[in-house]
Amino acid sequence: MSIKLVVFDIAGTTVKDNNDVSKAFQAALQKSGYEVPLELINPLMGYEKNLAIRQMLRLHEHNDAKITTELVGKIHKEFVQQMIDYYQYAPDIAPLPNVEETFAALHAQGVQVGINTGFSRDIADTIIKRLQWAEKGLIDHLVGSDEVELGRPHPYMIQKMMLEGGIARPKEVAKVGDTEVDVREGQNAGCRYVIGVTTGIFTREELEPYNPTHIIDDIALVIDIINQQA
Repeated sequence: MSIKLVVFDIAGTTVKDNNDVSKAFQAALQKSGYEVPLELINPLMGYEKNLAIRQMLRLHEHNDAKITTELVGKIHKEFVQQMIDYYQYAPDIAPLPNVEETFAALHAQGVQVGINTGFSRDIADTIIKRLQWAEKGLIDHLVGSDEVELGRPHPYMIQKMMLEGGIARPKEVAKVGDTEVDVREGQNAGCRYVIGVTTGIFTREELEPYNPTHIIDDIALVIDIINQQA
């Protein structure tokens, strides 16, 4: 059974991230009076951001009643604005090495390319527009975490792409990401290959406990993995 769809994460997997997402998250929390070190924020990258905000606040607020929808929404709104400004105007926004070449190679084999993310769709659209991936014909699907009932580690973003792409079996799908929650998303969706990459937040040693099918240092190796014999 051949792979028909490969789903990639954005920050740290396909797009260079110098910890800027975590720093924006930190700044948004700080604006509401919460000082959170980056080492506590980094493990939550990849999660839907409203959920990540709630998890961060629980470390500081022992009374859950203080963690209101209004507070979470306020922090998230600040985070979204910072991220959109960053991805629109920062000079160093660029694909990671071999990413665009890998997308093109997948298309040459008739494999669909999907992008999903813990970001909301407005941030994702800003990134894809900046890199012109749609105009270049490099991607087939884009799903933000706010377009489904629940984001990672739930499988709904992958399942949405499968439905759009006419793919019935998860064993025809591979998932690629740089965080623990990317790996668990792929596993929960039943993907044939769940590939961790070391170009983002998590090291090889940090990814290993989550048992991805593969861990790679170069995204170009995705081609070799999906072409291996069953």
